[in-house]
Amino acid sequence: MEVLILVLIGLGAGMSSGLFGIGGGVLIVPGLVYLLEFPLHRAIGTSLAVLLPPIGAAAVYAYYRAGQIDWRAAVILAITIFIGAWIGAKVATNLSAHWLRIFFGVFLIGLGCYTLFFNKPA
Repeated sequence: MEVLILVLIGLGAGMSSGLFGIGGGVLIVPGLVYLLEFPLHRAIGTSLAVLLPPIGAAAVYAYYRAGQIDWRAAVILAITIFIGAWIGAKVATNLSAHWLRIFFGVFLIGLGCYTLFFNKPA
């Protein structure tokens, strides 16, 4: 049963990653925590470990073929995400699960409110 849940989480995260550019924190982490009862820190670490190879290969290739990649922006973001992820991981591993859960929830609520109310239409 655990393997089936992991497969469903993976398919959902992969599809949302390709469609919206999201997946790890928004789907994998809650899926691991609530469906498989992973501790929050382990769920975040597992999500980070799993996202790098598949997204870096399949989704980037599809967007590259469609001519939809700004390589200058991608390089700048990759470098700064690398630095930011390291800083974020250092902070997160020093927080209690309680505070990490609160910050994660506030982040998701803020992101949802921004998407619904403040994002300019395309």
